[in-house]
Amino acid sequence: MFIVYVIQSERDGIWYTGFTEDIYRRLKEHNSGKSKFTSGHMPWILIYQEQANTRIQARKREKYLKSAAGKKFVLKLLSHG
Repeated sequence: MFIVYVIQSERDGIWYTGFTEDIYRRLKEHNSGKSKFTSGHMPWILIYQEQANTRIQARKREKYLKSAAGKKFVLKLLSHG
C-alpha cells in the first residue's frame, strides 16, 4: 500500500507532491533536510493524503495531483473540508 501526499511549506506556502509507503518517515525526512528540493522550504505540513494499492497507481495519481486539474482538486477539497 502506498500513500500519495501533498505537503505545504509553512515558510512560503509552496506545495510538494509525492508518494511513499511510510508517510510519517517521509514527512520527517522532508523536515530534516534529506530531500534536496524540500530542504530549502522547511518546515512542511501534510495537507492531503490518499491511498493507492500499487506503485503504478501511486505514480499516476501523483502525476495527476501535480497537474493544474489535480491542484484544483486538492484546493477544492481543502476549502470544503
